Amino acid sequence: MTLIAAAARTREHAYTPYSGYKVGAAIRSVEGRVHTGCNVENVAYPEGTCAEAGAIAAMIAAGDTRIAEAAVIADAAEPVPPCGGCRQKLAEFADPDVEITLATTRGTSRVVRVGDLLPGAFAPQHMTRD
Repeated sequence: MTLIAAAARTREHAYTPYSGYKVGAAIRSVEGRVHTGCNVENVAYPEGTCAEAGAIAAMIAAGDTRIAEAAVIADAAEPVPPCGGCRQKLAEFADPDVEITLATTRGTSRVVRVGDLLPGAFAPQHMTRD
């Protein structure tokens, strides 16, 4: 199964009673396992949690820690990029050259690299002291 297909399947489980805007994500870890996530809304946080964050949480819960590639799918006119918070999370668990496929349910897609999504990402080396 492709990452887009895994993300599309998981997208159907999104919980979006307020926006109706379902997003699915799939990550292939460097170990080769696929982890998925979808967005979840609630009354206290109606914009919800993001699909990418859910997929990363699933990856960590399964014992994997590095992303080899990822995909995100939504029902939109154009491929939708990850939000700022998810960009930082992707940068934490993926090298800058890791490819992220952004797709729509209508079949449009484009590929971006993590480093292009978040240039100048905050990284562990920023916390070192002289």
